[in-house]
Amino acid sequence: MSQKSGARFTEKQGHYLAFIHTYSYMFGQPPAETDMQRHFRVSPPSVHQMIVTLERNGFIRRQPGVPRSIEILVPPENLPILEWLGIKTSKSL
Repeated sequence: MSQKSGARFTEKQGHYLAFIHTYSYMFGQPPAETDMQRHFRVSPPSVHQMIVTLERNGFIRRQPGVPRSIEILVPPENLPILEWLGIKTSKSL
């Protein structure tokens, strides 16, 4: 659920949020849009539109002009795919 609006995210949005969280956890920095493009096998505009949508809905925050500045605003325990993957959410990013 969003910190800001209380809105729920779609399954696809949940996958993007889980990927951003997992990537950030593994590599110590958020993914670039090209990383998401490769992972989801979609076009650059598709990734960018998803990022804009996630930000507009209050699920993430970015700093304009700063690469890899995505910050997830959804508590990790609310990312359904993380539970399936068996990833522990006790460590905050």
